[in-house]
Amino acid sequence: MIFKWFNKSKKEYPAFWMDYINSFKNVNKNSIEDTRFVAFDTETTGFDRKKDRILSIGAVSFVGKSIQVNNSLELYLQQEIFNPETVKIHGLMKKGSLEKVTELEAIKIFLDYIKNADLIAHHANFDKTMMNEMLSRNGLGKLKNRFIDTGYLFNKSKHIIYRENLKEHYTLDDLCNELNVPKVDRHTANGDALITAIVFLKILSRLDKRKNLEWDYLLKS
Repeated sequence: MIFKWFNKSKKEYPAFWMDYINSFKNVNKNSIEDTRFVAFDTETTGFDRKKDRILSIGAVSFVGKSIQVNNSLELYLQQEIFNPETVKIHGLMKKGSLEKVTELEAIKIFLDYIKNADLIAHHANFDKTMMNEMLSRNGLGKLKNRFIDTGYLFNKSKHIIYRENLKEHYTLDDLCNELNVPKVDRHTANGDALITAIVFLKILSRLDKRKNLEWDYLLKS
């Protein structure tokens, strides 16, 4: 009887979530050059993880130095919650001609795209938190991927990349200026994802020249 009760109480997750979880099984430890990375960005209604919602998700994958622009991801989400004050930043209206998907459909597409890749984001904790809140609202667990924050990585690496002292906090615009990255489609999820990927590769390139391109260094917080 106890065994039957345990089976009934165990939560059953949908197949797409289990496919995502299973992608982490028996994963080989690749070199950095052979690892699949996904740079991603979210545009949101604001910065409150409970009250605000994700309006769009952009992502681009790359292995080595080859960014797969033709295999990027761009999603726009249906949301009842809306903040007109943020429209001037991301330009996304509540109504419009853009094709939008539900949160659940966006989750399915996003998880299938990233699988077990290492995720790259600028100020990654915010995007990670907003994604996890969306997963939780839909009865799912948290993201299992490893995260690397380009802002933190640059700040930690500046004594290696540069000799002079730089400031302590870096926006994505700051890194574009420091690393000579064009600000194409800035403040769109897809544009910022691509910019983040380029920024990350430029940081890696400079670290590699100084023999500091190691997993422990990239992942250590």
